[in-house]
Amino acid sequence: MTTAVAAPFRFFALQVTRTRRLGASLVRVTLGGEDLQYFFSDGYDQSLSLFLPQPGQSEPRVPYELGDGWWQAWRELPDDVRAVMRSYTLRSLRRDAAGRTVEIDVDFVLHGVEPDAAVPAGPASRWASTAAAGDRVVLLGPAIADNRAIRFRAPEDADLVVLWGDETALPAISSILEALPAGLRVRAWLEVHDAGNIQDLATPADAEITWLVHREDGMEGDEGSPMALAALREAQLPSAERPYVWIAGESGCVKLLRRHFVGERGIDRRRVTFVGYWRRGLSEEQLREQA
Repeated sequence: MTTAVAAPFRFFALQVTRTRRLGASLVRVTLGGEDLQYFFSDGYDQSLSLFLPQPGQSEPRVPYELGDGWWQAWRELPDDVRAVMRSYTLRSLRRDAAGRTVEIDVDFVLHGVEPDAAVPAGPASRWASTAAAGDRVVLLGPAIADNRAIRFRAPEDADLVVLWGDETALPAISSILEALPAGLRVRAWLEVHDAGNIQDLATPADAEITWLVHREDGMEGDEGSPMALAALREAQLPSAERPYVWIAGESGCVKLLRRHFVGERGIDRRRVTFVGYWRRGLSEEQLREQA
């Protein structure tokens, strides 16, 4: 039984159908299940909440049968029992001939799963690195195609789209690029920590894509990656009367780049969308506590 929570969202009981390694530290997990017939999304950067089992569990513990009371009941479960919740962006979905969703893809960045990693892997990286067909997950996602967890909304009159994202925004930017119309001018910057994660991205748009390979060197601080700001300051954007900017990734970097586009380039702040997917030095649990 799946129960609606805050419409237009609901829970979906799903299972892994297959996985595929995309790069040095990227893996795609494909999910399926009968519940997906109720999954609807037309967004390019659709946000999802994914619930993963604790070690030793066959499925994640999420009391969604309680309806609106699920959140408090989930928080009250013991730490080693409560399902791990992480936020992700839908990479893609596939529908059958009747228009029902039958599969969705979620891409994971694997951090710390190597034996010599300086920082241990988080629970989502550990899970994704060993995920196999049949593994069970629970998803909190959209039951209505146009919902508030979609942030990319380029105005119809946009004559230039500018994108920036780190590895956590790669699924969203990949999806955005695929969906943009032919001929629309696009300038995109993608920052990755390993050149092995660079991908060939398909788009009908007139897109120029720049990859920035960034390795941790202790220089970031609260203001994010200085390399990202330097690259954008040096960039010559095409002349445009109605540009639209979408920025997503680490919160400090996103805020810094938004100030650049609004304050230094004079772009109307109403045409700049910025999304902090994560914050340096804080886990998702800590971020949620602060919120």
